[in-house]
Amino acid sequence: MNTPSNMIALGTKAPFFELPNPSKSNEIQSLDDLKGEKGTLVIFMCNHCPFVLHVIDKLNELYEDYNERGIEFIAINSNDVEKYPADSPEKMIEFQIERKFDFPYLYDESQAIAKAYDAACTPDFFFFDEKLDLIYRGQMDDSRPGNNKDVTGEDLIIAFENLLLGEPQEEIQRPSMGCNIKWK
Repeated sequence: MNTPSNMIALGTKAPFFELPNPSKSNEIQSLDDLKGEKGTLVIFMCNHCPFVLHVIDKLNELYEDYNERGIEFIAINSNDVEKYPADSPEKMIEFQIERKFDFPYLYDESQAIAKAYDAACTPDFFFFDEKLDLIYRGQMDDSRPGNNKDVTGEDLIIAFENLLLGEPQEEIQRPSMGCNIKWK
């Protein structure tokens, strides 16, 4: 089932979190520890979702391009791993190694953080400015598995560039689309 983002109100403050990072021996990492100097992209994702697999390599490219410019990415997996063992913390480590991405990938076992963000799908993107106010939420670009559009990252790139240039964000923001978060 294709589930769109809920598109929470722009200007919303990023809900605080402290979550374990399986790739760092379950070290607890918080939003305040990880946030970017200029902006922070919070991504709800998982290991097995075809929509995530479709964009993960481009997402990593964007991270390499924008991390040095003060934008941090934080990925969070909130799926129910009892019903979906492919999304377990052990598999998160394997997925991170296999797909070679360096941004933190945290585990939200209680699903409280996904609920705090009103996240709906994987991937679901929330981009905050330096004050942790929400300035963009929605899709990475128009590409979806099977629609034959190139994965460009265009919508995120526009949001990043607008922030870095001090320009207003696009008024029309399109929802992301993906598999629904696997709620308990």
